[in-house]
Amino acid sequence: MFRAVFRLSATGARSLARSRPCYSAPLASRCYSHGKVETDEEFDARWVTYFSKPDIDAWELRKGMNTLIGYDLVPEAKILDSALRACRRLNDVASAIRILEAVKDKAGPHKEIYPFLMQELKPTLSELGISTPEELGMDKL
Repeated sequence: MFRAVFRLSATGARSLARSRPCYSAPLASRCYSHGKVETDEEFDARWVTYFSKPDIDAWELRKGMNTLIGYDLVPEAKILDSALRACRRLNDVASAIRILEAVKDKAGPHKEIYPFLMQELKPTLSELGISTPEELGMDKL
């Protein structure tokens, strides 16, 4: 009987001495991606190839641009060049202007990015006969 009382009192004393439970499980580290990391050049080449497909349709163009704009970046001029050329192949000037508007919006507070991209894309825009939103007066709306 004294043994049972002693055991219960010893267990109670240990639980009082320990104010919080002590877990000895190891901390798990998580690796969310097991795939190869894509370089900037590979990323650009993948999107240029996507928009350069000769059989691209309007849905694929919009899907690609929505995906591209969803990334946390402003697309490079060579990607935009191939997207604008895809718009011309589809005779979709409205999508070309939407692409330029999306890039301007994506540049956000960094006011030097959009003029730089327009400077880089000026030869392509004049070759394809695409007006910028500023030339159409859409920036004043």
